[in-house]
Amino acid sequence: MSKNFDVVVIGGGPGGYIAAIRAAQLGFNTACIDEWKNEKGGPAPGGTCTNVGCIPSKALLQSSEHYEHASHGFAEHGIEVKGLGLNLEKMLGRKNTVVKQNNDGILYLFKKNKVSFFHGRGSFVKGDANGYEIKVAGAAEETITAKHVIVATGSNARALPGAEFDEKLILSNTGALSITEVPKKLGVIGAGVIGLEMGSVWRRLGAEVTVLEALPTFLGAVDEQIAKEAQKLLTKQGLAVNLGVKIGAIKAGKNSVSVEYTDAKGDAHTGEFDKLIVSIGRTPNTIGLNAEGVGLKLDERGFIAVDGDCKTNLPNVWAVGDVVRGPMLAHKAEEEGVAVAERIAGQHGHVNFNTIPWVIYTSPEIAWVGKTEQQLKAEGVQYKAGTFPFLANGRARALGDTSGMVKFLADAKTDEILGVHIVGPMASELISEAVVAMEFRASSEDIARICHAHPSLSEATKEAALAVDKRALNF
Repeated sequence: MSKNFDVVVIGGGPGGYIAAIRAAQLGFNTACIDEWKNEKGGPAPGGTCTNVGCIPSKALLQSSEHYEHASHGFAEHGIEVKGLGLNLEKMLGRKNTVVKQNNDGILYLFKKNKVSFFHGRGSFVKGDANGYEIKVAGAAEETITAKHVIVATGSNARALPGAEFDEKLILSNTGALSITEVPKKLGVIGAGVIGLEMGSVWRRLGAEVTVLEALPTFLGAVDEQIAKEAQKLLTKQGLAVNLGVKIGAIKAGKNSVSVEYTDAKGDAHTGEFDKLIVSIGRTPNTIGLNAEGVGLKLDERGFIAVDGDCKTNLPNVWAVGDVVRGPMLAHKAEEEGVAVAERIAGQHGHVNFNTIPWVIYTSPEIAWVGKTEQQLKAEGVQYKAGTFPFLANGRARALGDTSGMVKFLADAKTDEILGVHIVGPMASELISEAVVAMEFRASSEDIARICHAHPSLSEATKEAALAVDKRALNF
């Protein structure tokens, strides 16, 4: 006899587990199905983000940054380090511990909120507006039923044709997080978030990193001024970034990978790498969902087709996160998960795509929200800009990290903040002030007149807002 639920969520990543918790909070009898396994075969909810994405990458970025500080930065502070060594096994072990803590935390939250958890792969069997039958293929196969279904099955790394991932020589984000020996030469195809973050980790630990990017511009989605500053700083650190590259044949040998490519000038090259990370985007994961069996509509790119409220073409079936349109960001998935649970309850869940922050956790960090200067120009919007360098910020000087700047873009007439862009220390934390301000439709003068603690990095935000009106005080 199948178990009956009000809401069943397929997928336990950021969108799925948050949707399940919020649905349970709203009084629904809720279940969440997730198939991720840990090394021992046990449940590991949290999706790509927790297991092979956001969480482990930040753990390695932090560890590798500590290593770089110890090997290069501490001397400036009068701290002398002798006999510095790298225990990569322990570093990877710490990363795995951080992941497990997050897995266990989600299982605890399910228990706390009385969410029933099923470990296995969920797929549609049949259903209509009266309810859906969902099969759970795990250690023991079972069937459950639900009035509402939320699909949150995430995404998979996109492979290059003819260069499938073996996670030994040709790596996706999964393999890039588990390299057991620092490669002498590391190739990275794709200068996006994953490529730059993983390239930064292994460069800090001693690899010679070459980044190959097909697009002619660096970080084209980022404000151009910020992107140029970031490229300059990352190049100075030792990341060799090649733009306008056309990739040719990729051949995996016994212990290395060769990549034939043509540079922006049309000159041919062959790169020999110990490891190759391919980070050219991600594809929606609908494998095994049996979408076709129940008539769940996918769009031309394979995403589940949804409207502005995350409703699919099927009654009472919803979809959130990477498997639907919009930015593939964990926090976007979370907001959609909450909104859908609230819509099921008859409330008015809301996600503002214009105030979703973006972060690249390199050093310096890159973070932004809202429109870029090039977007405003293309749209014919009259705007004012203000920038302030961390070089003129007292806290940044004390930290010993004065790279980068904060940039404000505001409407020329109303002064409403249209975009904020940061490259520099702790940009991921600083951007939240801008998100709050834009959510409340604040003006740059509002930020300029708010008292910020001194000395703090956030003063650079205030100063950039002052600079919109050409009245910065410390630069």
